Amino acid sequence: MYKEKFIDSSISKEQQEYLIRVKKRKKAILITQISILVLSIVLWELAAQFKWIDTFLTSNPSKIVKLFIKYVKNGSIFEHIGISLMETIVGFLAGTALGIIIAVFLWWSEFLAKVLDPYMVVLNSLPKTALAPIIILWAGAGYSGIIVTAVSISIVITILNIYGSFIEVDEDKIKMLKTFGATKTQILKKVVFPASIPSMISTLKVNIGMSWVGVIVGEFIVSRAGLGYLLVYGGQVFQLDLVMMSVIILAILTTFMYKVISIIENKFMKWRH
Repeated sequence: MYKEKFIDSSISKEQQEYLIRVKKRKKAILITQISILVLSIVLWELAAQFKWIDTFLTSNPSKIVKLFIKYVKNGSIFEHIGISLMETIVGFLAGTALGIIIAVFLWWSEFLAKVLDPYMVVLNSLPKTALAPIIILWAGAGYSGIIVTAVSISIVITILNIYGSFIEVDEDKIKMLKTFGATKTQILKKVVFPASIPSMISTLKVNIGMSWVGVIVGEFIVSRAGLGYLLVYGGQVFQLDLVMMSVIILAILTTFMYKVISIIENKFMKWRH
């Protein structure tokens, strides 16, 4: 089956065998990942049924599924997911875009980069989640404050990562373009920016988690809807089924966003090669 799929007169037999091994290994990794997940859920349910764990504190999969079905039937879960997802996507895109733009300005002006360097270090070291109440007071309660909180958490890391990637571009390539009379804009467009795309993709992956952190923290404080609100409400009324359900949904959404970035990365790498 595998050999028929990979038979190609343009590649050698050794290459075909290597591709078969790679495909088998990927499939084995996927099967192992799924098996670990299924086994964990089964053990969790068995531990709850046999009273090995306190279900008041940990809940169990069957109760979580029943609660999820209840929220699906009344339609409220879609509102909570939609609000949190919207806030996260907007915060993620805005934080990443602004971070890249500022990184370009820092690369463009060495003077500006040196002036702002200590401030960037301080901003990066600040506990931005602890500053969320202040940020929300400045930006306003509601969606705007939550989105600004998400942006504030992801933007500094984006600036530092992207700017670091810009200044690490091969200096010989830049000097070669300068000898041919290339402008700074052409150097940025033809060398610096393309060479930094892998770093940008890695930053996107990091920013997914950062944006979710900002959104959930913001919803903890001011929101009356969203996954963060469900987490807080569930904890306040000691409804751990609701808390665990919200955490699982959050994990699924984060994984989905991460996979989208991975698909973009794979397509880019194929195009690059």
